[in-house]
This record gives sequence, C-alpha cells and structure tokens, in this order.
Amino acid sequence: MVKISEKGAVFKSYILKNYRETTNVDSPLLEMIPPDISDGTLRLGFASNSLGALDDAVFSGEVDGDSVDIIHKSKEISFVWTSPQGVTIEKKFSFSPDTYMIDLSVTLKNFSGAPLRDSLVLSLAKPAEAKESRYGFTGPSALINNKLTQVKTKKIKDKNTYTGTVKWVAVQNRYFMSAIIPDDPGDGSMHLYLDDKILQNSYVRPETMIDSGTQHVFKYKLFFGPKSMKVLKGLDYDLVKAVHFGMFDIIAKPCVWIMNFIYDHFIPNYGVAIIMLTLFTKIILWPLGNKSYKSMAEMKKIQPLMAEIREKYKDDKKRMNEEVMGLYKTYKVNPMGGCLPMLAQIPIFFALYRMLYEAIELRHAPFFWWINDLSAPDRLFRFDISIPFMQPPYGIPVLTIIMGASMFLQQKMSPPMGDATQAKMMMLMPLVFTVMFINFSSGLVLYWLVNNIISMAQQYYIQKKNV
Repeated sequence: MVKISEKGAVFKSYILKNYRETTNVDSPLLEMIPPDISDGTLRLGFASNSLGALDDAVFSGEVDGDSVDIIHKSKEISFVWTSPQGVTIEKKFSFSPDTYMIDLSVTLKNFSGAPLRDSLVLSLAKPAEAKESRYGFTGPSALINNKLTQVKTKKIKDKNTYTGTVKWVAVQNRYFMSAIIPDDPGDGSMHLYLDDKILQNSYVRPETMIDSGTQHVFKYKLFFGPKSMKVLKGLDYDLVKAVHFGMFDIIAKPCVWIMNFIYDHFIPNYGVAIIMLTLFTKIILWPLGNKSYKSMAEMKKIQPLMAEIREKYKDDKKRMNEEVMGLYKTYKVNPMGGCLPMLAQIPIFFALYRMLYEAIELRHAPFFWWINDLSAPDRLFRFDISIPFMQPPYGIPVLTIIMGASMFLQQKMSPPMGDATQAKMMMLMPLVFTVMFINFSSGLVLYWLVNNIISMAQQYYIQKKNV
C-alpha cells in the first residue's frame, strides 16, 4: 500500500489523474482538474474557521500504487486528518467508471472535549477567466429555490452571497461544469470569491453542532463532466437546468433535441444534422419568408418610379416624401412589409446561434474534409503568418468566405436602398459579417451559410413568381 497525502483539505489533481471527461471517443481528453491550482479544486473548510489548523492540514490515505485508475471497476479513496484539538475529519470519495458522478462523504468525529459548532463549507475552485464570453455563460451558478442563478464574474463584487434552498452549486465553462450536490438539499447559501487568479464557488451548510464524543456524516455528490442535456437529464438532480441558452432558451432546447435526433436516427454527422435542422426551421418560417420576399419583389418593381421622383424633387424633401407615400398607396406597397416578417424570425435565429455556440455535441465533431471540429473556426492550409482580425490558428477560412459571398449575392437580389449612402453601407455588410464570423465556430458559419442559400432560393422563387 502506498500512502498519499492531501494538503490543506483539498481535492488534489492527481486523485483524478486518469478520470477525465470526453464527449467524442476520438477527441482529445480534457483534464477536469486543473493542475495549476496549487491548493486543489475541491476545498473543505468551516465558515467560522473553528479548526484554524485545517488550512495547513495534511490528509493521508492509502492506495495501491502511486495513481488511481477508475476504468474497469469502482474505487473508494479515504483521506483522514486529526486536528490538534482532537477533531478527526475523514473524506471518502467513491468513483465509478460508469458515471460522471463521484460520491463524497465527510465524517466529523469530535473527541475534543468541547462541542463543535460551525457551518461546513465545500468549495469548487477554478482558474478565473481573463475575459468573459459574450456569446454564452461561463462562471458560478446554483439552483436556489428551484430557480437557476447564474452570476457573471464581474458582478461578484456587487453581491457574493445567495441564500435559500440550495439543490446544487457549480462552476461552468463553455462545454463543461463541475458541481456540488448535497444529499439532503435544504436551507444553505452559495458564497462566491474571486481574486486575480482563482474563482471559488462555495456551498455553505446551516450551522451544525457536534457534541464531544459524537460524530456527524455529511454526504454529497460531485459532478465533473460535460454540459450535455442528455447526460445531465439521465443523472437527475435537476442538473440539466444548468444548460441555459439565455432569453431564447425555450426555442434553443428543442433545437438541441432535433439535432441529436437527426444524428442518432438518420446520419451520424453533426454537420449534416445542422443542415437538416436549418432546413426544418426554414420550412416552419416559410410563410413569413414568402410574405417578406413578396413585399421586397413589389418594392423592386417600383424602384424606377421612385428613382424618378427622387430626381425630380431632389431639392424639395417634403414634396419628395409626399410623392413616395402616394406611390406606395397607388401600388398598395407596404415599405415595412419586408422587414416585419423578418423581425418575427429573429428569436429563432438567435436561439439557433446561441445553441450552436454552446452545444457540446459539436466539440471535436467532424463534418468533412478540412472541417474536423465544428466547435472551432474553419481553417484550411494552416500557417504561422498572422492575419488581421483572425485569432490563432491562422489559415484560410474557406467556409466563412463562402458565407460572406452568399450574403453579397443576397444583397444584390434585394431592392436597393433609397438613400445612396445607406445603400453603400448595406453593401459593406457582407464584409463586416465575414470579419465578424472569421473566429466563430464552423458549425455556426455552416448554419448561417445554409440559411443564406435557402433564403436566396426562396427569394428567387418569389421574385420570378411575381414578375
């Protein structure tokens, strides 16, 4: 047997040396326990610091070998420490190869000769991110009073304590999360701490008194794994509520289900699933699109007449506007007819955008040829030469360039703006979007490209029909 020590009552990275979480079988492994956190990832303490020596405590345990592999069978590891006052703390971790869950029991044995009254604190620590994502949530969260609480790291200084019935607390990044789940959820609090390097989310239990000569066992479940709706729903504990796609969550979650259904039952390629999902949403929105493109076609018909009016009354803006409004009335054209149906589609576009950005299913998921990771920007012929506006890795963003070209063609098909300056600005939009999308995941770019192609086909059909 080999004795392993655990300093500072923390969960050291080597305990889970080979317990790593992946989504795709062939994808690179992700180490859920960052080795650069010297004090560990899971931390134990007391709210009132009843056992001051705990900060420098060295827990010891015995295992077979100098590492623990949880591959073929379950494994338990215990760590024990006794304080100078005579309080013994035993932490027992139970691992299983079949689940992302880890069972943890903390046993406090009070042989100090005096009652121990304090609130046990269990904390998750992770390196603080230098910059928060603008497109999805990363940071501390909790399910309090059956309601998801997500706190942006920049808001922690304003409020760092949240109380109520706590079912779990967690820290999240784009694709993964770690969580503490008490076996007996009840009144408690989430306490947040942030410095320049470490973000810490703590679950604080209500105060407990342990009389001398007695012991008390606190039980938890720990989750270190992917933010997959399928995985989290299977585990219960309402962990699936941690997956939230913002204000359009009610639309985005069914889209995840449809995408996974296509992948599981038809074609096991998430790139194809994105294309089919885009087709599905366009079919639903087809009537609104028809109305919009019909209005655009009618506007295009009267463009020559509008050009004559603007030329004729270019020195009289009031008369020009009166004549243009009269033209709309004569030909029964609503200038807003092309915009309003488009506005109704915006929630679906944003929901799909957010879903495709955060869906862990796309992490390391190949599409075809050079696109071998739908969660990463598309790059063909990677090289070391720096390109303006492009984040590493550098290469030719083929899919993004094609997407920009499709936007340019779509602009050419639409009726020109009445104002020359506005028309020039609109023609710059494809270039602006191409630069914006250059660092987006290829899955997002694929969705936008397919959406543009279907929209152009629909627009062309409506224009021909109304000639």
